[in-house]
Amino acid sequence: MITCTNCETPQFLQITQSRVYFEDGEMINELSETYECTLCGSTGQYVYDEECDEETVSGDVELTTERPKFA
Repeated sequence: MITCTNCETPQFLQITQSRVYFEDGEMINELSETYECTLCGSTGQYVYDEECDEETVSGDVELTTERPKFA
């Protein structure tokens, strides 16, 4: 789950930009999403790379497997 590091919740995150890259026209090779928190104005980016099977986040968002502190 992607959450705002300042507000500690995903509730106010909004995707402002999303890109999907296809190498062969069928399989997704990379997914990129830019987020903005509508509560505090923080921004961040999530990127998933199929080749490396890696998820990375930057900015004021974090990737967590735990339930958010605030709903």
